[in-house]
Amino acid sequence: MHALIKKCFFLGRTNIWPAIRFGAISFLTASVIAGCSAPLLQDEVLQSSVDEPANDGSSARMRLITSEQYLNTLAHTFGPSIDLGSKFPPLQRTKGLLANGAATAGVTAAQLEQYQRTAASVASQVVDNEHRNFLISCKPENEKAADQECAAEFLAEAGRLLYRRPLSEIQIKEAAEKASIAGNDLEDFYTGLAIALEGMLISPEMLFIVETVEPDPVRPGQTRLDAYSLASRMSFFLWNAGPDGTLIDAAESGEIQTVRGRTRIVDMMLASPRLELGVRAFFDDMFAFDDFDTLAKDPLVYPSFTGVTVVDAREQTLRTVVDHLITKNGDYRDLYTTRSTFLSPALAALYQLPATPGWSAYEFPADSPRAGLLTQISFLAVHSHPGRSSPTLRGKALRELMLCQPVPSPPPDVDFTLVENPDADYKTQRDRVGAHLENPVCAGCHKITDPMGLALESFDGAGRYRVTEKGNLIDTSGSIDGVAFDNVNGLSSALRNHPALPSCLVERVYSYGSGRPSSPEDAELLSYFNTRFMEQDYTFPGLLRAIVMSSAFSAVKEPQGLEANAASEPYEQYATDHNK
Repeated sequence: MHALIKKCFFLGRTNIWPAIRFGAISFLTASVIAGCSAPLLQDEVLQSSVDEPANDGSSARMRLITSEQYLNTLAHTFGPSIDLGSKFPPLQRTKGLLANGAATAGVTAAQLEQYQRTAASVASQVVDNEHRNFLISCKPENEKAADQECAAEFLAEAGRLLYRRPLSEIQIKEAAEKASIAGNDLEDFYTGLAIALEGMLISPEMLFIVETVEPDPVRPGQTRLDAYSLASRMSFFLWNAGPDGTLIDAAESGEIQTVRGRTRIVDMMLASPRLELGVRAFFDDMFAFDDFDTLAKDPLVYPSFTGVTVVDAREQTLRTVVDHLITKNGDYRDLYTTRSTFLSPALAALYQLPATPGWSAYEFPADSPRAGLLTQISFLAVHSHPGRSSPTLRGKALRELMLCQPVPSPPPDVDFTLVENPDADYKTQRDRVGAHLENPVCAGCHKITDPMGLALESFDGAGRYRVTEKGNLIDTSGSIDGVAFDNVNGLSSALRNHPALPSCLVERVYSYGSGRPSSPEDAELLSYFNTRFMEQDYTFPGLLRAIVMSSAFSAVKEPQGLEANAASEPYEQYATDHNK
């Protein structure tokens, strides 16, 4: 479990990771008692609403920052002109979310090397002639030598955002000394500053989100996130990036721990353009769009499905989500019946529509079979085989992604040769999957997936609309949990009105925001959030606000057993090795 990492000093920058070995990291939590918040009057302290059920919250976490959060934080800190072009290895999906995987995933050598390469590139850009004049607030007395005072000023300003809290005097002094040593030896102030900044960008304080706690004045004997940890949890949840200066100011003053203060901050965050990044990140995770990274179609069967299509299909759905939920503040359930979307030239070919340059808003007519997210290329193409559609994969995805109802994997000894034989005499996919229902071993699962997936058979494996298959009329009737329908529009309406649809979203959003899979102990709390969601007309910002304003969002329970023993070990080992 120990991280054996030796950080070479500036003269060995080309070989900065000479020895890297990380074991699997689990139970990444940290519960360090820290009285960082300013003292507050009792009537100022955030308290749960009258009907919010008691909940111990989640354990304080220590987790690796995701690559997207890392890049977003760099962009917000240094501006959009810094080139961040990086691709990081994927995380492991846990209980339906990559965000849960971030809390338990091991740190690989490939990940660390990618962070280092990005850090080196960003640091060199920050100090170059193009950026230094507006990113570095001070100027050295001599560019050919160290200036520890100027270095300290810049590194303290940048470090406050990168470390998500003010740096201690010792941290500032150590960083400035590194810049000075390198600046003098290399006879270049800015090169020395870049080396010190690079070290900060790969420091444990930057790469690990470590939550610390303090006594909870409302719950004697219990704890809550300290103000800085709360600001980080809110920011990574709503903005998918570290907190900005305003959030850190609110943490430093203690305002974030008051009812009035957190209300003001949450409203500010929900009104910010950065909310779009947070919303896109959540739904990209919830809809398992990382599957696009490995999506491929048979070019002989689907010649119009290209690499551009893959990128645009993902983007179409995310644009639709943001427009409906944020721009229009619409009912979440209507995402599954809305005809409003966006099209690109690459998608127009598959939607069999005239192409126009760039992205453009589009609304499918009332008599179109296209209605809601289930009929977009992103869902139809990903949940199909490379050369044909799949009612089973589509029904399984609908159950698991939209309704939070896990579908068991097939038994290891199931014989698929009958249904996978391309020469078998099946007129349509309905006939093909019907063979599964004749096998008692398969029938149980296929009964909960295929009746829904078959309604989507009016779209082929690339998402193109069709009426026939092999010259045979396609039957798109089906049912979902007792609700029958005749076609895909009926399926979309049935899904829109399914009681599990909003409750699944609530469970996913709370899990995403708190950083852990929900548990049976959360049942009353999730019911409370479901009620708030309904009262807010199923608007997504309303749900986000209810969760962040709840006491459970910042409440911390003490880790037990192995979880407590393993709490801070990975971080402490990384910090020790990084500073060698």
